[in-house]
Amino acid sequence: MDSNCIIDVDQLAKDFGSLRAVDGLNFTVAAGRTVALLGGNGAGKTTTISMLLGLLVPTAGRISLFGQDIALNRHRVLGRMNFSSPYVDLPHRLSARENLTIFAKLYGIRDVAGRIREIAKALDLDALLDRRTGSLSAGQKTRVALAKALLNRPELLLLDEPTASLDPDTADWVRHYLETYQREQGAAILLASHNMGEVERLAHEVLMLRKGRIVDRGTPDDLIYRFGRQNLEEVFLDIARDRRVGDPAKVEA
Repeated sequence: MDSNCIIDVDQLAKDFGSLRAVDGLNFTVAAGRTVALLGGNGAGKTTTISMLLGLLVPTAGRISLFGQDIALNRHRVLGRMNFSSPYVDLPHRLSARENLTIFAKLYGIRDVAGRIREIAKALDLDALLDRRTGSLSAGQKTRVALAKALLNRPELLLLDEPTASLDPDTADWVRHYLETYQREQGAAILLASHNMGEVERLAHEVLMLRKGRIVDRGTPDDLIYRFGRQNLEEVFLDIARDRRVGDPAKVEA
């Protein structure tokens, strides 16, 4: 396998009883690249991320991270990756600083206080550190969750709606920060987002999902051109509603 390949997914599938939530996915993500998973609710995005994290066991297929089969060697890769989602709450009764301290220790960070100061400055969290996480606004919680995801300087970031609940100015700032982080660290990013402008800006490749399958893929510009549309949101609607415009060149997983 290419040493530059961070994620390698082969024929990945997941069943919940009689429901096949993920159906034969094949994709790779290289170092320094961002791949976006797009699809409507129930398309399989979160289930895929959960399997990459090892929270769900695949029904079939293989996941390799950093060249390691995670079914056998998950412990070897978890310290090199991290995850952020505004839909996964940090403990509300703890302050933001206490939450970040716990996760920093779990990741074996040596200078915990120093790293929290550094990430808080980078994400403008200083005024929030000693407030209970449960008292923060949705946007503030999103920023703390992102700080948690960056504590260990991950080589692989799994991001589920990373700018949800953020105002446009803060969301733009966070996207710029992620672009800078990726450029400086060479990190791979797997992004699930319903913000099509965000995907157009950040993603090098887009995987369009419907009912657990990849039904099209390509760069944002390539998809927009092939569907004869003005932007990725229009492409998303065409695929979600199974409309065929131009020559979408459907790609099977």
